[in-house]
Amino acid sequence: MTDTRPALLALEIGPPGVPPGRSPRVVAIVSAARRLLEREGTGALSMRRLASELGMKAPSLYKHFESKSAVESALIQDAMFEIGAVSHAAIHAASGDPPLTRLVLAYRGHALAHPNVYRLATDRSFPRQDLMAGLEEWAGNPFYVVTGEEHLAQALWSLAHGMVILELDGRYPPGSDLDRTWRVGASAFEMAARTSER
Repeated sequence: MTDTRPALLALEIGPPGVPPGRSPRVVAIVSAARRLLEREGTGALSMRRLASELGMKAPSLYKHFESKSAVESALIQDAMFEIGAVSHAAIHAASGDPPLTRLVLAYRGHALAHPNVYRLATDRSFPRQDLMAGLEEWAGNPFYVVTGEEHLAQALWSLAHGMVILELDGRYPPGSDLDRTWRVGASAFEMAARTSER
């Protein structure tokens, strides 16, 4: 019987953690923005605060980034690289769980570990035009691989994203067994994916 599931996509991203085309100064600026964002949230991210974090004058930043939104786009691109890397690794991980369950649990773990970066990347309009070509498709490809169907993949990502946001916002009732809730959701999608293969 031939395996008809979609294949994982490859993406050439250069040295680990460094998207292509960034000068050392740009890397330093984005790293400082990331630290500020992780520490204090999206409200703290301004060109003035970023310049202070770097020990420089705000106008000097504009030689490298034309605006705060350009810095945010760089952070969002980095977030997409990270989410994609975590998601692809989850598919290949050695575990007793099925790949779909590994994927959603890894996605959850990464988002909860980096809540401010996750919110920046997912809580606003998405700057597709500023991303490296193919990055969004590559980052989301594992959801397609584990479900085998594009609409089911979108539904699975929607479940994972929605549950992450609800968890970050503390919207589940106190005492909820969220580990179990995540596994129940994954099991439902496993069943749906098996049904769609028939």
